[in-house]
Amino acid sequence: MKFEVYGKLNCAKCKSTKDKLSHLLTKAALGEAVPLVFVDVDGVEGMAEGAFNDVRDVPTTILRSDAGEPLARWEGKPPLSTEVFPFLGAAKSVSAVQ
Repeated sequence: MKFEVYGKLNCAKCKSTKDKLSHLLTKAALGEAVPLVFVDVDGVEGMAEGAFNDVRDVPTTILRSDAGEPLARWEGKPPLSTEVFPFLGAAKSVSAVQ
């Protein structure tokens, strides 16, 4: 599983989203197991990737399974902790088995 945050470097909501997800991953002891990827949609590659993933607002956060399938999506605001924790609990269970 991995989090992808599509945003802009100068965007306060985008920074808040990255910081919040990083904090939640650390709190759940998954900082190493669940990558957090930031995609700058101001750059050419970021714009292309954003277009491919139908990003229309920043920040857009996509949670993907290990197979690359989207599990959840949040647009225009940081995800709520209560929306993220169930996924982190599942990821923690899987990483404990491995």
